[in-house]
Amino acid sequence: METIDVVSTRRVPWNKGKLTGQKPPLKLKEIWAIRIRFQLAAKTRELAMLNLAIDSKLRACDLTKLRVSDICLGSRVAPRATVMQQKSQRPVQFEITEQTRASAEAWIRAAGLSSGDYLFPSRIHGSPHLSTRQYARLVHRWIGSIGLDDTAYGTHTIRRTKASLIYRRTKNLRAVQLLLGHIKLESTVRYLGIEVDDALEMAEQTEV
Repeated sequence: METIDVVSTRRVPWNKGKLTGQKPPLKLKEIWAIRIRFQLAAKTRELAMLNLAIDSKLRACDLTKLRVSDICLGSRVAPRATVMQQKSQRPVQFEITEQTRASAEAWIRAAGLSSGDYLFPSRIHGSPHLSTRQYARLVHRWIGSIGLDDTAYGTHTIRRTKASLIYRRTKNLRAVQLLLGHIKLESTVRYLGIEVDDALEMAEQTEV
């Protein structure tokens, strides 16, 4: 009678060999390292995408569906924009810094985009805009290009980056909550992982 190898038929956990949990934000020097690589390689689309993703703090599902009209007033990129979030169905406003406006305008011109076009069209036939999966692959490529372990990062890394920097500089949770479009303050606390970080920071500054 044939015996069944229980060990070999046991289901492998989905997260085996993968890093799970909150994806860390990028540091300023890491952001600039990626930007410089894009500038040197004349990657206009990816520079605009990175800059806008950092400024907007949007989820991947919202970033990839942006249209030119969402960020432009006429032929110019506006200093502020408002987008309806897919997850919460609530509007969120974000700033668009000067360098992001410049890179976005350069991309719009290079791609010949008009007001009603998706800001980041897909290069795959049949898909009107960049998919969240395509965006995730790009993010992993960006992270890996500067020598970081890309498995430790993800699209939420980009969303969390500027929010984390703002919180570190201001300690203003309410402001960060509004910028991320969270309904509950507790969501912002969990998202930034600030309770543990702040506790460790206070401990490091306390000598016994």
